[in-house]
Amino acid sequence: MKAIVVTDEAAGTAGMTLVERSEPAAAGNDVLVEVHASGFTPGELSWPSTWTDRLDRDRTPSIPGHEVAGVVASLGYGTAGLSVGRRVFGLTDWTRDGTLAEYAVVEARNLAPLPGDVDFTVGASLPISGLTAWQGLFVHGRLESGQSVLVHGAAGGVGSMVTQLAREAGAYVVGTGRKADREAAQDFGANEFVDLENDALEDVGGVDLVFDVFGGDIGARSARLVRAGGTLVTIAGPPEVRPADGLAVDFVVEADRTQLGEIVQRVRDGRVRTNIGTVASLDDAVAAFNPTERTKGKTIIRVRP
Repeated sequence: MKAIVVTDEAAGTAGMTLVERSEPAAAGNDVLVEVHASGFTPGELSWPSTWTDRLDRDRTPSIPGHEVAGVVASLGYGTAGLSVGRRVFGLTDWTRDGTLAEYAVVEARNLAPLPGDVDFTVGASLPISGLTAWQGLFVHGRLESGQSVLVHGAAGGVGSMVTQLAREAGAYVVGTGRKADREAAQDFGANEFVDLENDALEDVGGVDLVFDVFGGDIGARSARLVRAGGTLVTIAGPPEVRPADGLAVDFVVEADRTQLGEIVQRVRDGRVRTNIGTVASLDDAVAAFNPTERTKGKTIIRVRP
């Protein structure tokens, strides 16, 4: 099968190579997925799990990509809950070969059914952004209707999903980003927008929940905006500053079949839409991840037509 592999952490996306690999086999509780579309996060090339397994052993050359949409090709021994030919999507294990390939092995519990009216490209764009937004808002942030949310990077892959889900839940959303992101953030549902390059973040005033994707100085300043009893949720690592009278939670997204079902239903209903930028073939994946110009939206690899 064709697959993208990485062998050199220092090279970043420039070190990606298209190669021929043997088709993997599904072990117990696994599913072999015929990959139709794959999502990739550039930051994953800095994650230790891309380069070593759970026992800290080198696992290169490894296949990156952890978002998948495709069709179940075969089941490992004892695997239940899915059947061959079923359309599925989901988030794969961090320490196993990923989804930038024609086939990928995934634990069955990490996959959810993909409705027939949802395109594979859309399905592959949902797991990381959708689950991160859902878990940050509702699991860790305990968002309730009527609360206010400060969403950093509101026009980005994760931020746009946070903005939409928060608005749909009845929250008042203040989005942030570059000046050029204002229109997109408002289009995704932000009630207000803060240009981080020209506006004063502190003018936002107090909010019930901060969803931080930046960390650093922005994260520290945002912590001071959390009202008493509120929460700072971040995916940028342990916060340097915590709210004076609230909670601070840093988390790593986890696979969850039920939550994926909730998210994809909202896509079907038109309540939520994905933020897809470039769609490229597997043959063109290396070039797609090394663009000559700044791109917007998430890059998806369409592995099969």
